[in-house]
Amino acid sequence: MPITILYFAWLRERTGTGIEQLVLPQGVSTVADLIVFLRGRDAAHDAAFASPLVRAAVNQVFARPQTPLSPGDEVAFFPPVTGG
Repeated sequence: MPITILYFAWLRERTGTGIEQLVLPQGVSTVADLIVFLRGRDAAHDAAFASPLVRAAVNQVFARPQTPLSPGDEVAFFPPVTGG
């Protein structure tokens, strides 16, 4: 079962997509692992994840780099949000 990856704001612009489905590759078990994998896919993904400001949510709950991933999860990547 694949995971669903959502990209918001400038991440969507840099990757060229807002949503994709991906079967978790072997060795990808955390948010940090997924980011490393995605950066290695192509120059667009590498540029999108070059910023340390990228935030993630797994199943609509804020996630840390060590948050585990499971088949069927929804992973959203977005820039930091500010209010005011």
